[in-house]
Amino acid sequence: MARPPRHTSRYGRYVGGPDPLAPPVDLAEALDHIGREVMDGTSPERAMREFLRRGDKGRTGLDDLARQVARKRQQLLQKHRLDGTLEEVKELLDQAVLAERKQLARDLDDDARFAEMQMENLPPSTAAAVNELRDYKWRSHEAKEAYQKIADLLGREQLDQRFAGMKQALENATDEDRAAVNEMLQDLNQLLESHARGEDTEQQFREFMAKHGDFFPENPQNIDELLDALAQRAAAAQRMRNSLSPEQRAELDQLASQAFGSPDLMDQLQRLDANLRGLRPGEDWDGSEEFSGQEGMGLGEAAGMMQELAELDDLGAQLSQQYAGAALDDVDLEMLGRHLGAEAAVDARTLTELEKALRDSGYLQRGSDNKLRLSPKAMRQLGKALLKDVAERLSGRGGNRDTRKAGAAGERTGASRPWEFGDTEPWDVTRTVANAVQRAVAEGRDATRGVRLGIGDIEVTETEARTQAAVALLVDTSFSMAIEGRWVPMKRTALALHHLISTRFRGDAMTVVGFGRTAGTLDITELTALQTNYGIQGTNLHHGLLLANRFFRKHPSAQPVLLVVTDGEPTAHLEPDGEAYFDYPPSQYTLAVTVEELETARRLGAQTTFFRLGDDPGLERFLDALARRVDGRVFAPDLDDLGAAVVGSYLHDRF
Repeated sequence: MARPPRHTSRYGRYVGGPDPLAPPVDLAEALDHIGREVMDGTSPERAMREFLRRGDKGRTGLDDLARQVARKRQQLLQKHRLDGTLEEVKELLDQAVLAERKQLARDLDDDARFAEMQMENLPPSTAAAVNELRDYKWRSHEAKEAYQKIADLLGREQLDQRFAGMKQALENATDEDRAAVNEMLQDLNQLLESHARGEDTEQQFREFMAKHGDFFPENPQNIDELLDALAQRAAAAQRMRNSLSPEQRAELDQLASQAFGSPDLMDQLQRLDANLRGLRPGEDWDGSEEFSGQEGMGLGEAAGMMQELAELDDLGAQLSQQYAGAALDDVDLEMLGRHLGAEAAVDARTLTELEKALRDSGYLQRGSDNKLRLSPKAMRQLGKALLKDVAERLSGRGGNRDTRKAGAAGERTGASRPWEFGDTEPWDVTRTVANAVQRAVAEGRDATRGVRLGIGDIEVTETEARTQAAVALLVDTSFSMAIEGRWVPMKRTALALHHLISTRFRGDAMTVVGFGRTAGTLDITELTALQTNYGIQGTNLHHGLLLANRFFRKHPSAQPVLLVVTDGEPTAHLEPDGEAYFDYPPSQYTLAVTVEELETARRLGAQTTFFRLGDDPGLERFLDALARRVDGRVFAPDLDDLGAAVVGSYLHDRF
């Protein structure tokens, strides 16, 4: 019986587009970064751009890719030099002269002695020596072949500058091959000149490609594609020429007439360059580079190198995203992969997908002024992430946990739900244990031998709320908060508290009051995007307390909770006519009306907590005195711990 054929599998990098097994892009890190930047006064559009530019943990950003492009560009310049063709010509000339001298030494006639003198007195310039030997009657067959290779090399190099791959394709070319090249150049120039006059037709282009298509591996589909490919290569060749020293240019110009042993080739090529310049003036015909390496390049190689440098420049511009209307879709992934490798292309594609996901996720939305803003969905997601961070910090506070009064959460409704941070309802023990057993079985463990409870197993019983709170969070928005780096932590704290109340304590009411020279109520979106006014001084706690007390009066059945975050003593108050009065140092009247309004909050039943930022001794004494007066508390948290301090105080005061 014949054995069935063996099937083998080969594994490698997936190259058919985005990796189908790659995890979806994670927007949480991006949203957190954007949220921080927006709170610090940056527009959402710019914040998103900055995130994509810098990247995040484990993800390469645009700046990293741009640095890789710049590094490769510098490496190319430091590795190569442009006189490779001149070196090859010199080597062939030396071979020819040496072989000829050996032959002349064997010949005894007078003409041989004269030829020896001619060889000994050749000009030091390679080009001048080659031109002087143009009509020399070679006696050595080896010398003649070496000299003829110079003309062949120059012809192939000149063509390779304009048509990539010609140097290799025309090696050992016959006279028929050279004639075909000359005919192609004549027909090409005629086609371009007809196009410049507007007389060419699609049929003329097709006939040209049918006849000479083998010279154009790019396989252009129309005259414009042909022009683009030719002009880019020709412009690169011109930039290479511009990069040569004057002496090197002079040498090559003298040698050019020797290409294929006739000036006809250079006549056609110069005609081609002129046509391309006229039809594509926007190409970079005047640029140059400074090469400092040791590895010589021929004319064709150098033109290719110039094209590579131009592509790297294009990639650098695409990755910089500094031009009007820039978008990540502009990045040429194929070109990026060609120069930096497949991994760089994948990194860029991931960033493109991330940008698209951010725009399509609903986290960013355009307002009536057509500017991007954080959407309510984004605010909820940010608040959730910030509250999670607060919860972790609270759980790490040994000996500082809040106590709960039995029965404070209300009567049970009979329903249960998963536990979330901030819950005070009793556990549903039956559902909690059942969840742990089901999880153990799903994980393949023997549940009869006992189970371990996890956070995800816990369910709490729904209860009827008995206690409601009216929470007034007063945040200092004076310019000192911004210049001391307290602006963003203050906003993040407000957002975390807002999310906790809006999701876990929906029966509670909350207002956020910002106080600078004057005070005003702010919804959470306004506070998040609030800009710092560095030109206006003032800390008007008096006005902030007026607004807080107005809020408490609107909720007479709720427990008032007053939370004040500040880094300075009151330096402003509100006059009866509604104007703000500022004085520094604080006037006695400002302090008096501020204390009076704080007393009003106490009479309304408010439980007051101050959060002192900074180490100002005067502020410390002042807030301690205020707290004693209204039976309140003062905390001096680090900026990183501010959110945990405020949320913990709210949970403490609520019950």
